Amino acid sequence: MKQKLLITTLLVVGIVLVVNFLSNELHVRLDLTDDRQYTLSKATLDILENLEEPVTVKAYFSRDLPPNIAQTRSDFQDLLVEYNSRSNGMIAYEFINPNENEGSERLALESGIQPVMINVREKDQVKQQKAFLGATISLGEKVDVIPFVQPGSAMEYALSTSIKRISVETKPVVGFVSGHGEPSLAEMGQAMELLDVLYTPQEVRLDSADVPATIRTLAIIRPVDSIPAVHLQRLDAFLARGGRVLMALNRVNGDLQRSYGMSLSNGLEGWLAQKGVAVEPSFIIDAKCGAVTVQQQQGMFNFQTQVSFPYLPVVGRFADHPITRGLETVLLQFASPVNFIGDSSKRFSPLIYTSERSATQKAPFMFDINKQWTEQDFPERNIVMGGIVEDKTSGGRLIVFGDGDFLINGPREQARSLQPDNVSLAVNAIDWLSDDTGLIDLRTKGATSRPLQQLEEASKAILKYVNFLLPILLVIIYGLVRMQRNRNIRLKRMSDNYEEN
Repeated sequence: MKQKLLITTLLVVGIVLVVNFLSNELHVRLDLTDDRQYTLSKATLDILENLEEPVTVKAYFSRDLPPNIAQTRSDFQDLLVEYNSRSNGMIAYEFINPNENEGSERLALESGIQPVMINVREKDQVKQQKAFLGATISLGEKVDVIPFVQPGSAMEYALSTSIKRISVETKPVVGFVSGHGEPSLAEMGQAMELLDVLYTPQEVRLDSADVPATIRTLAIIRPVDSIPAVHLQRLDAFLARGGRVLMALNRVNGDLQRSYGMSLSNGLEGWLAQKGVAVEPSFIIDAKCGAVTVQQQQGMFNFQTQVSFPYLPVVGRFADHPITRGLETVLLQFASPVNFIGDSSKRFSPLIYTSERSATQKAPFMFDINKQWTEQDFPERNIVMGGIVEDKTSGGRLIVFGDGDFLINGPREQARSLQPDNVSLAVNAIDWLSDDTGLIDLRTKGATSRPLQQLEEASKAILKYVNFLLPILLVIIYGLVRMQRNRNIRLKRMSDNYEEN
């Protein structure tokens, strides 16, 4: 029996070692993550297959880092091994430790890799250490820099878009309509930074000529002034030839200084109705919302406090669509419902919804910042705030969002930082409309934001006890099974008809 057990154990260990060796040599991995985090996407494989010249990646990563940060280096190296294998050697890479000597550090700094300071615990003391976590990607004379690889970030997106950026000769143009009070490109800085990777954003005016034939996708962001009929006719011609349009529209506006909510109109309402969609001149109110700062007085003192404001809906429910896949939180500002009113010649696909507790409120009215909201104020659920209209005949696509401000940072001197998913929603929409990059699914591929403190207490308790007790329970079950098996063997040996083999 002991000899059989020894042979079986050796065989299992041998099989595990052989499988591990072959998987490393053949670069085969079993990916059980919910978003296929360790499986290269088709978009990446297409980029690698179309490389005509070799690409060199120099990864500047410090060594001897805390385990949670050192894992980033390991993950990045695994990714490069996969890229090298799938590109038939067209992706070459090397790792450099900038902390090794002054020359290596100077090379990293000159390459655009900036160090970050991290806390390291040594002998019950915490000290700060300079760490490098970046890479340069070069093809011929072209060089692109990933200055910092954020632990848990979408590494494949960063690496693939960098390779795409230096390997593509001509980037497609995305037109941003101007001339009706729309924000400038500079006022959408975060979105432009992402779009610049694969596109050439360009302002387009509709008052002089039709939309240039080189442009496949137009964006109309928060127009303020009335849009002349001739401009709408040019938009019609653009859609009729199969063009694609992203429209972010304000039908309401909230003036917090005057505590007044009003409706807006700029002539797009009738044009949108012809396309089968209506943006209502109503305010969305949602129990899941952002907050505003309110100044209050108590005695002789003035102080500021954050008050939940249901007119700033926080979107957490998304359609299962490439545009919204992987998004978690989008913050809107004075949004309106988006309704489909078209016929069977068009197809409508909702993209974003309100929460399970929401409602609408017709303008105009006065805001009550100090209102005590109750469950009865939110009788509706899943109100659509953005969607896609597709013309089955022409192939034209129109995406409409009932908020024109969700991707605007504002003038440079007053620029505000947007929620990352706000920007991803807009750029994903343009990617999907343009339909020629295939990298849309990678932008949000990576560690998702699911902090434990946001879980309910019951869920926390379940996770804690499962994590603690499950290994113990498995060991106990295994012990009981072994004990029962040995007991059965003993009883069998003690039986009268037992014969020793």
